Amino acid sequence: MRANIFEIKRFAVHDGDGVRTTVFFKGCPLSCVWCHNPESLKKQSELAIYQHKCVKCGNCVKACPTNSHVIENGNHVFIRENCIACGKCEAECYFDAIKLYGKDYSVEGLLPILLQDIDFYKSSNGGVTLSGGECLLQYEFCAELLNRLKEHGVNTAVDTCGCVSKTAIDAVLPYTDVFLYDIKAIDEDVHKKCTGISNKAILENLKYIDSKGAKIEIRIPFVPSYNDNQIEKIANFIKPLKNVWAIKILAYHNYASSKYDAIGAKNTLPQLVPTEEDRQKAVEVIREIVDVKVS
Repeated sequence: MRANIFEIKRFAVHDGDGVRTTVFFKGCPLSCVWCHNPESLKKQSELAIYQHKCVKCGNCVKACPTNSHVIENGNHVFIRENCIACGKCEAECYFDAIKLYGKDYSVEGLLPILLQDIDFYKSSNGGVTLSGGECLLQYEFCAELLNRLKEHGVNTAVDTCGCVSKTAIDAVLPYTDVFLYDIKAIDEDVHKKCTGISNKAILENLKYIDSKGAKIEIRIPFVPSYNDNQIEKIANFIKPLKNVWAIKILAYHNYASSKYDAIGAKNTLPQLVPTEEDRQKAVEVIREIVDVKVS
């Protein structure tokens, strides 16, 4: 069993409690206009070219078996449709101008990487977080990996958008200490505008996970002019749930612009970024409604 993973981030401090390693899986069912990991959206591996780092040395031209790279009139030209994402060019680029997003891992190959920081996990009440993209699109791999981590006493978290099958949820429930659950909107039309799809399954799955007694941390991306009118509705939806222990308001940022260019994708990032004052107002709205930790 293998999974396509585009990043393994050690010493992460924003993906659950304590010091953690976060594993980012390729593929996502949503198309959020504010996505800060556009390299996660496709299930397939893909090459990114960061032209501002390129020195036009030609190493990629020599390494590529499909003639995807050309140095033409002093410029590096990447012919994306020729690329088979073999990664040979990345290995020969010494200036980090080429990045292959998406590499195959087995559970046996990934586990030693995740366990090397186990002392840091234990001393900080940290652990390992599975994220994406949407990690539960590869739920069988996730379940096996989480099971093996629990055998080593590692705290586990699953960061999910919730747009997955109940089969996927059931597979990881026994081995997940906390779900980091994203809620973008309550109104279906707003959710479709923001992500391209309905939120019916997402809201139902949140209630389902809660009914199973799993610990849940709600995460709300806060994006002005897109979902800032949804905060009170989200709080009222969460209020009856019994196992939500924390809510986090995540202020949108537009730092990912270079990633869109690098993978040849259309940049959909909104220009308006919330102030900290705006975010704090949203925090206070939720605190008035829900009696849990809100930050």
